[in-house]
Amino acid sequence: MNTRPTAPASLPPAGIIGLDPAWSRLVHVPAIDAVGRTWHILDSWMGREHSPALTLLCVHGNPSWSFLWRKLLARMADSHQNQVRVIAVDQLDMGFSERTGLKRPLATRIDDLCQLTDALDIRGPVVTVAHDWGGPISLGWALRHLPHGGANTPTHTDSAQLAGVVLTNTAVHQPPGSPAPAVIRLTRSWPFLRNATVNSRAFIQGAIEMSRPKLSPGVRAAFHAPYRKRSQRFAIADFVADIPLDAHHESAAALDAVANGLTQLEHVPALLLWGPRDKVFSDLYLHDLEQRLPHADVHRFPGAAHFVAEDADVAGAIIVWLEQYRLTTDESNSPASPLTEQAPARAEETTTMVRRALADFSDVSKTKEAVVEIAPENRSITFGELTECVEHLAAGMQAFGIRAGERVAVMITPGIDLCLAVYACWRLGATLVLVDSGLGRSGMQGALHSANPAWLIGIDKALLAARLLRWPGKRIAVGKRSAFMNRSLGIVTDMETLGEQGHVAPTPSFPAPEAVAAVAFTSGSTGPSKGIIYRHHQIQAQRDALMSLYRITENDRLVAAFAPFALYGPTMGITSIVPDMDVTAPATLTARSLANAVERVNASLVFASPAALTNVAAGKSTMSDNQLAACSGVRLLLSAGAPVRASLLTQATSIFPAAEVHTPYGMTEALPVADIALSDLQQIDTETSVTDSHAKGVCVGHPVAGVNVQIDPLDSLGDPTGSLRSDPDLLGEIVIQAAHARDSHDRLWLTDYRASQPAGWHRTGDIGQLDDCGRLWVGGRLGHVITTPRGILAPVASEQRIETLQDVNMAAVVGVGPSGTQVVVAVVQLQVTPTATGGASMELTDRVRQVVGNDVDIAAVLVVKKLPVDRRHNSKIDRAAIAIWASRTLAGDSVASL
Repeated sequence: MNTRPTAPASLPPAGIIGLDPAWSRLVHVPAIDAVGRTWHILDSWMGREHSPALTLLCVHGNPSWSFLWRKLLARMADSHQNQVRVIAVDQLDMGFSERTGLKRPLATRIDDLCQLTDALDIRGPVVTVAHDWGGPISLGWALRHLPHGGANTPTHTDSAQLAGVVLTNTAVHQPPGSPAPAVIRLTRSWPFLRNATVNSRAFIQGAIEMSRPKLSPGVRAAFHAPYRKRSQRFAIADFVADIPLDAHHESAAALDAVANGLTQLEHVPALLLWGPRDKVFSDLYLHDLEQRLPHADVHRFPGAAHFVAEDADVAGAIIVWLEQYRLTTDESNSPASPLTEQAPARAEETTTMVRRALADFSDVSKTKEAVVEIAPENRSITFGELTECVEHLAAGMQAFGIRAGERVAVMITPGIDLCLAVYACWRLGATLVLVDSGLGRSGMQGALHSANPAWLIGIDKALLAARLLRWPGKRIAVGKRSAFMNRSLGIVTDMETLGEQGHVAPTPSFPAPEAVAAVAFTSGSTGPSKGIIYRHHQIQAQRDALMSLYRITENDRLVAAFAPFALYGPTMGITSIVPDMDVTAPATLTARSLANAVERVNASLVFASPAALTNVAAGKSTMSDNQLAACSGVRLLLSAGAPVRASLLTQATSIFPAAEVHTPYGMTEALPVADIALSDLQQIDTETSVTDSHAKGVCVGHPVAGVNVQIDPLDSLGDPTGSLRSDPDLLGEIVIQAAHARDSHDRLWLTDYRASQPAGWHRTGDIGQLDDCGRLWVGGRLGHVITTPRGILAPVASEQRIETLQDVNMAAVVGVGPSGTQVVVAVVQLQVTPTATGGASMELTDRVRQVVGNDVDIAAVLVVKKLPVDRRHNSKIDRAAIAIWASRTLAGDSVASL
């Protein structure tokens, strides 16, 4: 006997935030359950007679309702008012649809949705949009509405055909070897299931609490609205219970049919939008869907959780994606055609860097040192040994089962072992995953789960972290470990054993130039860390650009106080060494340790970040005469990673008197872009006043050979206008094109799409301008533009001027207030640490205003003990955090340290 309550469908009550009452309608479907059932849906097409060019069919999950898609309805109405219809359903027994009193397993719900769309007489192309358990249901509908008479297409009376699939935080299968989400396993236990889902609103509240930042009271109330009474919540329990955790479950066969049927969507555009902080549908399920839909565009929203449509701009991403595939026009009968070809500029090189490098090694004396380690012990490897070890290690890796194209995370301290692992991966054709430990635990965790490497080669510290934090990838140690260590850390083999096996294993084929060489993660100093994809030909072009720019020959020897440059040295045929330091903390480099490295290899080239160079310059007095003599033989000193002051470079010349000092400008996505010598910076200073020399920000010099730099001017709100120009003194986003620029962004489809407009270019996110000599000046980041009533302002120029004051160590200039009417606030860190933070003295305020000049209205000057900077470079200022702090401070909140 059925004891479940029943209730008719109804319209939502008035006043639900963001919900237009005109969207709501009740639809009776006579065919369902043979008695007819009534749905509540949101429909943006109410009252229109003409047919839409496209219909979005949005299906919610558990515990949700059509309210989840309100932003998509509103945004689509603004963007494509006369083209796109959005239908967001409340599934039966959910939201404000009819409470049928019946359990509705997956197969039934797929039937229900098909019958609803038949009743709505939806015609033309349809894109399904789904979340949570709505994913399998919408995919079941999709497989029955395949275009061009797909194998599972039923004989429906409507002519709706699938044009695309959008999925957000969902699953169609439990990946082998992984347990079901802990939240689901706990909720499924009896009697917890009924208490958490029906007898209380705990399940709904738990899902809402995942969002960061917390959802507003109005949104929280809206999610609860259809489920306030116990009688309204039985389907929430049914949905949880309907998740198959074994093959005998009543919905297992239906879910398997959906999962296995996804191969039929290979020609249908697909978009996966994900909140990686979801405790239910983690990245594990995203990667499973990627394998089943390998052609899908993928975008992870860092920081977003289960209700990703609440935490991130899912609606905006969908709109851009639809426009890219021309799905929003009447020409969408062939929706798989992309709007633009994303063909990057590439070099003429027809081989890969590793093949070129190994060939070059044969021209280098086999006894010449390739890599030197100075700590923890002094050891080195020759080019002859390096070539042989790389060949054997690559062969051993292949024999062990590591395949070309598979991702391999390498987490090894810079030195011989790192070079061996990196070059062997490239030799094999595996894709490197490079994650800087400077990201910190949470940053590394996010990067590795995003990249999802199949293998992880690491030192013991990295393998222990992988074990404790459950990082993906089968674990490979550097050297042989005891049986106890192997079991404890989950080690499957080690580099030493693989190298030995490679002596008798077949040599792998060289990868193609177009093969993916690396996924390198950015420092996270200018926003969430991003995975940047490089192909072999792009890495080769980058090596060649550096060698050409700095006239590097086999006679040079490199000291690299920055890990990425340590990897390039041997590929150039030159000896490389990393000084005794923590490369993830530049300020740990001392003058003596740098000099020891220079002396050890008789270095001619030195690379150090500004923070490292500052420490070195300050420690000159600790250096011996022999160390100073060794440093006098350096011909080229490079410093980059953040704006470098000419005064710092000048200080460094007292240690490296014979060196030509350069600072290249670039980023993880493209390096080098431009370059300037200290002599040029000094000339700028002598030709202009102190104020004028900083009028445009930081001069980074002329674009290097092969790099095209353009400026996209900004509008009054600080947004790029979309036109590329090279006019002098035009402030805008810096956009570059080069053969050695990145290929794409990993699992960041929306970021990549926006950063690649127009096709073949890279939008740097930096703002700047060209001068009448063709030199590039950098003024800050796009997100840090200050929009005042007088116009837009780039922060770096004013910061540079303030930092010329004798008692100021560092400055940040930020905007406070609404966009377009912001006031300018200067926040300074003094040479002598103040006893308190907050408002600066009137004397300091007057001096700041005077040095900045009349063209910038400084509303207030604040003093802090220490400005927040990035972990890797110790010099990139977090202006976003400073702006929030300044706003609260000026509003009268209690002043706290940054």
